Amino acid sequence: MSKIKILVTRRVPRECLDLLEPHFDIDHFNRDVAMERKTLLKRVKDKEGVLCMLTDAVNGELLAAAPKLTAVSTYSVGYDHIDVSACAARGVLVTNTPGVLTESTADFTWALLLAAARRVVEGDGHMRGGKYKGWDPLLLLGTDVFGKTLGVVGFGRIGQAVSKRASGFSMRVLYHDPRRAAPEVEEALNARYVSLDELLRESDFVSIHTVLDSATHHLIGTRAFGLMKPSATIINAARGPIVDEKALVKALKTRKIRGAGLDVYEWEPRMASGLASCRRAVLAPHLASASLETRTKMGVMAAQGLIDGLIRRVRSPYRVDS
Repeated sequence: MSKIKILVTRRVPRECLDLLEPHFDIDHFNRDVAMERKTLLKRVKDKEGVLCMLTDAVNGELLAAAPKLTAVSTYSVGYDHIDVSACAARGVLVTNTPGVLTESTADFTWALLLAAARRVVEGDGHMRGGKYKGWDPLLLLGTDVFGKTLGVVGFGRIGQAVSKRASGFSMRVLYHDPRRAAPEVEEALNARYVSLDELLRESDFVSIHTVLDSATHHLIGTRAFGLMKPSATIINAARGPIVDEKALVKALKTRKIRGAGLDVYEWEPRMASGLASCRRAVLAPHLASASLETRTKMGVMAAQGLIDGLIRRVRSPYRVDS
């Protein structure tokens, strides 16, 4: 009996393939770059399952090119690259990897925040460039984190994990979310619910952890930067288009805000013109979940989603519903 054919659209951890290989005939695009769209549409045509990435748009065009498709598993928590309604109409199961990267992303948010506050990347370049001539009272002065105000936009699992870490820095935590957290959660995290405008006005560090949808696209733009303190820093380890990147560049260059720490970008992998030259911006290449442990867990969960949907024919615990 022939195995079910699936497509894996990028290189993945060995543990992911070890789970898939006993069950499937795998067409693996084992590369570190996204597959070209025309190649993806060609290679998916005879597949019943796809293990895809955030860069792979699963929409009507792809569904039309893959008449045998039964299940799609995305190697990510986010699934805004998938037209879930179109998949549901076609009877295509969609799964993701929820919960797996909460702590890793919270850790990396703090890495960005601290690096931006204390100008770590600039200091590294200073040393590597042979510019260090000895201790100087005014060399690369940053800003303290201890005792400052942290504003968290989006108070789900990751936003709360970031807020929990703030207690070690004796920070005041403000948060904004469409839904207010339970009183016991606010008390445990010493967090106060405020409007977005109040959060922007009062926070020394604004950290983005909300979902990307029509309501949050460009949520942080020219108006938001105008409300923020000139000494404030914006951190985004959520989704790139939540921040208007062109407006961010202008805000940094005109000193509307002090700094930024970014792990995601509006037109990823491209950056807005001028962003790379902003010395007070710490720029990372989508590394928030990039720990060995977390990326392996993501691969295992993504593989298990396909196995549940295509082999066991059961409802995956990671299923995304329209």
